[in-house]
Amino acid sequence: MGYKYLYTGDGGGKTTNALGLALRAIGHKHKVLIVQLMKWETNTGEYKIQFMEGIKDYLIVKQYGRKGWHGLGSLTRKDKLKTLEALLETWRYVSDNKVDLLILDEINLAVYCKLITVDEVRQFLNNIPQTMNIVMTGRYASPELMELADFVNEINMVKSPEENMVCERGIQY
Repeated sequence: MGYKYLYTGDGGGKTTNALGLALRAIGHKHKVLIVQLMKWETNTGEYKIQFMEGIKDYLIVKQYGRKGWHGLGSLTRKDKLKTLEALLETWRYVSDNKVDLLILDEINLAVYCKLITVDEVRQFLNNIPQTMNIVMTGRYASPELMELADFVNEINMVKSPEENMVCERGIQY
């Protein structure tokens, strides 16, 4: 039986926690599919690692976001369509291929931004193999999304440097 994990909160590390589970699963030769919503940057460690010898048989990373940072206030119909496309393509992929761990990165935020609805997420989850473990990440998880999960972890910001944003290669991306 697969479980649903949800990582939310205003602190950094939600995707990083999910990637830790992916690393652990790959170590046991489990197949991992990471679906990144609202993300487009291919210069990240998690995107690049899928092409490494010994890893590529166990990891696929797919991104569904418009190129560039647009901000949450400037999302468009195209963002909504890309998010729906992600769910449809993911459903098709997991229906035809064995996936042990599915990471839906930023799905909580996509719901918050009204790119998809909780009902669409629920319908998606109800129509994929029930033996698959699923991780949902992103800020602003709704109580309804939390209810869908078996495990919910909230990651809170306690302290960070006073700089606007720390963005170190190999750590934050």
